[in-house]
Order: sequence, then structure tokens, then C-alpha cells
Amino acid sequence: MASVTSTNNPSESLYASLNAANSSLAKKSSTAAGDTVANQQDRFLTLLVTQMKNQDPLNPMDNAQVTTQLAQISTVTGVDKLNTTLQALSASMAAAQAMQASSMIGHGVLVEGTNMALSGGQAVGGVQLTSPVDKLTVTIKDAAGATVRTLDMGAQKAGIAHLAWDGKTDSGAVAKDGMYTFSAEGLVSGTKSKQTTLAFGTVDAVTQATDGAQLDVGNLGSVALTKVKQIL
Repeated sequence: MASVTSTNNPSESLYASLNAANSSLAKKSSTAAGDTVANQQDRFLTLLVTQMKNQDPLNPMDNAQVTTQLAQISTVTGVDKLNTTLQALSASMAAAQAMQASSMIGHGVLVEGTNMALSGGQAVGGVQLTSPVDKLTVTIKDAAGATVRTLDMGAQKAGIAHLAWDGKTDSGAVAKDGMYTFSAEGLVSGTKSKQTTLAFGTVDAVTQATDGAQLDVGNLGSVALTKVKQIL
């Protein structure tokens, strides 16, 4: 017959021992095959029954403690089932989000960025304003960092101000097609402040990632759906 060392709180000792084993398993990257919560519960009950059979008659286990431990192991099982349900729900929502995002293919979007592609004498972008400005100035630079065009967009309200560049430089010449960068500065009561610029791109494809739908936006690369500021 197996012997069990008697303690003042045998059921507490048993549950603590099981918890220590579970904590060790939780530190691993994955749970070993067959080591499910149900199996852990079976081991707990087996150990508990064994201890009850071999308890010290002069120091019996407290029924209230046993009931508490059983309730706690049942709670662990319930939490595990809840986590499984939430994971399934999350996966379902991610799939639905990717399906909805697929309708954006072929559409233009504005995302936070400083790049501006000039093609055929046309380039577009945007500026996100958290508050109105008396004057909005946009500076466009080439790959070497030289300023090619400064645009005065006048007073603007809070929100997204759309920008269209015809490809002409400050001298009136026509800039070459290619990639440029731009920055924006707002003027309010004589005080200048940098504004958030928005790059334009066309959605070519949508992929589903672990952190949500990802958009393939041409020269802008992969962009999270949550980063899109406006769909055009």
C-alpha cells in the first residue's frame, strides 16, 4: 500500500504539488502531447483519492478543503475551455476581416508615410491635421534631399487635407518620374508645427496574418489594415 506523509493541510499540500508541476509546464513553449487539462484533472483526482485512502485517522483531511480544491481544479478546466473558445472566435474574426478587406483591392488608400510617387506628371498624398491651421505648407524633396517644390495650401480645417502635385518644380521645370519625399508644416498664430503626412498607394492584395489583415500597397509595402487612415 502506498504511504503518504501526513501534514497539517494534506489537501493543500497535494494541490500545491500539482500546481508546481503545472507552473513548470506553463513555462514551456508548448504542452506535451496528452498533457491536457483533463489529464491533469485525472491525475489530481487520482492523487486525492490515494491520499484519502491513506490519510492519518488521527489527522483526517478537512472536507471543506477537499471541496475547495475540487472547485479550483474545475475552474481551471472551465478557463481552458473558455480560452479555446476565444481562440476560435479570434480566428473566425480574423478571417472575416480579411474577407472584408479584399473589397479594397484596386482602391487607393492613405497611410502614414512620407513617400510620394510621381508618374506621368501626377502625384498625390495627404496631410492629417489634428486642429485647424492658418496656413499649410508642403515641401517636396528628391532622392538627394534637395527641395524641388514648395506648395502653399492655405488655411485648412482639422482632418485630412488632400494633396495633388503636377510634377512641376519651383522653377517651372518638369520633375522626372520617380519617388520623392514630402513634409508638412502648419502655421497657427505665427507658430509653426510639423504635421503628419500621409502617403498614397493602391491596394494590390490582401493577406491574413496572425495580427490581422495585411494590405499589399505597392511601393508602400505591407500595411496593416488598422493603419489605413482613408480609403479613396
